[in-house]
Amino acid sequence: MAEKEKRVEAITAMDQDFTQWYTDVVLKAELIDYSAVKGCMILRPYGFAIWENIQSNLDRQFKATGHENVAMPMFIPESLLQKEKDHVAGFAPEVAWVTQGGNEQLTERLCVRPTSETLFCDHYARIIQSWRDLPKLYNQWVSVVRWEKTTRPFLRSTEFYWQEGHTAHATAAEANEETLRMLGIYADFYRDYLAIPVIPGQKTEKEKFAGAVSTYTIEAMMHDGKALQSATSHYFGDGFARAFNIQYTDRSNQLQYVHQTSWGLSTRSVGAIIMVHGDDSGLVLPPRVAPIQIAVIPIAAHKPGVLEKATAIANQLSQCFRVKLDTSDKQPGWKFSEYEMKGVPLRLEVGPRDLENNQALAVRRDTGAKQAVSLDGLADSLQVLLDEIHDNLYTRALQNRDSRIYQAADWDEFTGLIAGKPGFVKAMWCGDPACEAKIKDETGATSRCLPFDQTPVAEHCVCCGRPAEHLVIWGKAY
Repeated sequence: MAEKEKRVEAITAMDQDFTQWYTDVVLKAELIDYSAVKGCMILRPYGFAIWENIQSNLDRQFKATGHENVAMPMFIPESLLQKEKDHVAGFAPEVAWVTQGGNEQLTERLCVRPTSETLFCDHYARIIQSWRDLPKLYNQWVSVVRWEKTTRPFLRSTEFYWQEGHTAHATAAEANEETLRMLGIYADFYRDYLAIPVIPGQKTEKEKFAGAVSTYTIEAMMHDGKALQSATSHYFGDGFARAFNIQYTDRSNQLQYVHQTSWGLSTRSVGAIIMVHGDDSGLVLPPRVAPIQIAVIPIAAHKPGVLEKATAIANQLSQCFRVKLDTSDKQPGWKFSEYEMKGVPLRLEVGPRDLENNQALAVRRDTGAKQAVSLDGLADSLQVLLDEIHDNLYTRALQNRDSRIYQAADWDEFTGLIAGKPGFVKAMWCGDPACEAKIKDETGATSRCLPFDQTPVAEHCVCCGRPAEHLVIWGKAY
């Protein structure tokens, strides 16, 4: 086992340096590599496969709710970006500009899209004329560029992949319904596919998306107690529609402005998987998005019948699962360590003794538990195990989160918790942006969301002592 020990020792312990542990995992599990472009990462096949599984599952849900995929240009003319003043002001510090094409200076700068609201609005203004054209339920899967000062793989990079939905509706009620419906899809996806519990809620005015009337978020807690904004959904009202003159003739033959939404989830979700479920041996992947759900390992492959049987089992299981048959000449101990590092949910060992007993040995990544499983009805037995792994990962993450949610009634209690107990703090807020700013400046904590469950924990603002208006989840965040 010397090889396995060496491989595991190459990862910094989580409790020793969580940031370095994270970097070690994304590199040694071969999720990413750094590129020649500062702040941009290369998604290696294994890392991209996780994103593809996230994408395929979400895309199926989007289409089931009536959304269609489109593809907008990568570039946005400066004049188009300037049409919505709040929007452009919010993104100005992060925008990358193209000023030259070939050997010629451009007559108008082109922005490399940080998000695509303005492109969709320009398009909608041309194709929407009547109430019969509504709603428009569009989504695209693309990369975007934001010029970040500090980057970290998956969590914050200059270029990253995401989906961005952009919809147009006849009424405010329909648009609001869409905004909350998509937030619910994200929350359910995190629970049902990523095994991560989230807190849904509304962002404060200070934290909302530039140009939005209201922004909603799902907030997840990482292993170290920090928050990760995991997906957002925005209601725009008719602000963009007025800026871009997106009007339609209603059933009474009156001109009306459309009401719009946008919503998005990015490769940051891969970072959430790593930081919620990983351990000192590497990744621990939720089975429903794992690129390899089951690794089949022949033991003593040189013995008669072992390799043939392992191949037959792998072929059989490939009808139902994502399976990797490892017939390489590496030692079994090295293989065990490698798939442990990569977070493969189940390892299935097949050796001579197993064949004699018509069984295989299943080893769970989440607990390390070993279980002999009959080759009769093998697929059904392994499906049960994979579902148990998903449920266990979710339960562990929920327990970790809930054990780190605290309540504070006054300033001293609040600052003590933020300084001494990593996690979320429930505390009341008067609604004054000055108090929100003071909390951030003096503690480093930000308002993560106004949770939908607004059960008060005190009567007064935790910062100024005035009567409180909102319950807020506060925390330090990535």
